[in-house]
Amino acid sequence: MAPGTILIVEDDAAIRAVLRVTLKGAGYELVRETARGDEALALVRELHPSLVLLDVMLPGLDGFSVCRRVREMPEVSTTPIIMLTAKCEERDVVRGLELGADDYIVKPFSRHVLLARIQAVLRRPEAIRPERTEHDGLSFDVAAHEVSLVGRPLDLTGSEYRVLALLLSRPGRVYTRSQIIDLTQSPEKAVTERAIDVQIVGLRRKLGAWAAHIETIRGVGYRFRP
Repeated sequence: MAPGTILIVEDDAAIRAVLRVTLKGAGYELVRETARGDEALALVRELHPSLVLLDVMLPGLDGFSVCRRVREMPEVSTTPIIMLTAKCEERDVVRGLELGADDYIVKPFSRHVLLARIQAVLRRPEAIRPERTEHDGLSFDVAAHEVSLVGRPLDLTGSEYRVLALLLSRPGRVYTRSQIIDLTQSPEKAVTERAIDVQIVGLRRKLGAWAAHIETIRGVGYRFRP
């Protein structure tokens, strides 16, 4: 299958049809579908899709389990996943994100919002998800979704994790605050440039002396300096 495939994993035939029509209408021509979680795993291995739209309540294997298992498979561990579900309680959203989902959309959803969230996930550069990188004692492991410093695990928020991943992906490149917002934050959140500064402050606090590698370019943004 050619690159660019979007895999729909949804057991409701009517919702699958809406998703299919919405995607094709937006120009996403390579769309595959399944109604079962166990079949989804096989298709992810086979297709290496550009994105998975993943329901939570599924026969065969629930969406949380599918997400966890995808993140455990090295060959497809960085596959972007957006979870779609009627389960709107905060603990369910947190669980999905902690398992490695890139985003979480609660049903019923607007087609425009869905497409905006898809575009936001797909435009994040693949380099933002390195398999594993190490710099001066800092280990960044996407497959395990872990960051450690000199062997000590760091407890980063989701936003801090994504900002650090972006900076590490292109050593020496300066990212403006607006670029950091576009590439790391969900589009439905009203994130200001000041909020990015606050995230950087929190990230530096957790990194301690290693934070000297994150350089502020006055009036522009930030970069990772090896």
